[in-house]
Amino acid sequence: MSGALADIRVFDLTRILAGPSCTQVLGDLGAEVIKVERPGVGDDTRQWGPPYLKDDQGRDTTESAYYLAINRNKRSITLDITKPEGQDLALRLIEHCDVLVENFKVGDLARRGLAYEQLRERFPRLIYCSITGFGQTGPYKDRPGYDYMAQALGGIMSLTGEPDGQPMKVGIGIADIMTGMYATSAILAAIHHRTVTGKGQCIDMALLDSQVAWLSSSGQNYLTSREPVSRFGNAHPNIVPYQVFPSADGHVVIAAGNDTQFQRLCAFAGLPELVDDERFATNEARVRNRDALIAIIEAAVARHPSAYWLEGLEGVKVPTCPINSVADVFADPQVRHRGMEIALPHPSTKTPVDLIASPIKMSETAPEYTRAPPTLGQHTAEVLGEILGLGADEVAALKSNGVV
Repeated sequence: MSGALADIRVFDLTRILAGPSCTQVLGDLGAEVIKVERPGVGDDTRQWGPPYLKDDQGRDTTESAYYLAINRNKRSITLDITKPEGQDLALRLIEHCDVLVENFKVGDLARRGLAYEQLRERFPRLIYCSITGFGQTGPYKDRPGYDYMAQALGGIMSLTGEPDGQPMKVGIGIADIMTGMYATSAILAAIHHRTVTGKGQCIDMALLDSQVAWLSSSGQNYLTSREPVSRFGNAHPNIVPYQVFPSADGHVVIAAGNDTQFQRLCAFAGLPELVDDERFATNEARVRNRDALIAIIEAAVARHPSAYWLEGLEGVKVPTCPINSVADVFADPQVRHRGMEIALPHPSTKTPVDLIASPIKMSETAPEYTRAPPTLGQHTAEVLGEILGLGADEVAALKSNGVV
């Protein structure tokens, strides 16, 4: 690969979502990612279906859509690190790697001789990234960590949902994904630090920490005021009007982000009197008088179909848009223009597998798509031969002994 990270090799001991999200980004940017999986089992998400990728006869394969979403640009090897022979092979492979990413429970890899403290002297240039639910320290460190728990403990569920409804999780595993994104940033920073100093380091990433960090303005609202932060449903805590409105035939998003846009909205909606009303003249006033203003705008929006508002408000430069279904997203002309759907050849089918592209756009080292998400152990012989020089007979012996 010729991407920005083409000289970086990653030993990927992750599964599920947070870790694989991280290593997929590294792979998209050109790193060689060696995904290490349990023989005969593999990443748990391979079975997280339906839906599954279909083979040429229309039958389900063992590759779930969930797995396909976050395992592009990797090579899969099977390796049993509970066996001494597997641990030895792991160490021999790590010797040729720049980065190790893992998301085992705290202490699990220490029992295999693969914890950071056990590797740091032998591999002083190794960048070792651990991803867990609660981090390597603290009273919760030994608890199993899941995205749902991070969303609940980290506050995002208290902010999501209708004001009078129950707390609501985000529709995807966003705590996992954001931890993967933060981990990617940390690894890239560590690579730069190693370039300058020659030293590797340990990165300790936690789902809960990441979730707290991306509370962002809502978290800061609390730290600034020390007042409880409420749920606002589809509204914005600090900008009004900035939410979903029911139209005569559906829903539209109207996001008047400043006073000028609010004035244009009022003019188009036939509500010019609101501009001079001291309750609504400024955003601060609108936030304080949210309920009164929203009732007026809701009544106006409900009189016309969505197309009336989408076309009209765009014409007067008030931000508005429809609420796309997932199917609508991949048919959207902007999404299609930006190339957010790609297809790669897959060994399970003659038809390329459709995948979501990276959002990263770079002028010199753009993400590349060279490998579909691998089948379990697809590259075991290839990797062991290429990196460690093992022949076919040696690999076959390891396989017969259950090591790979």
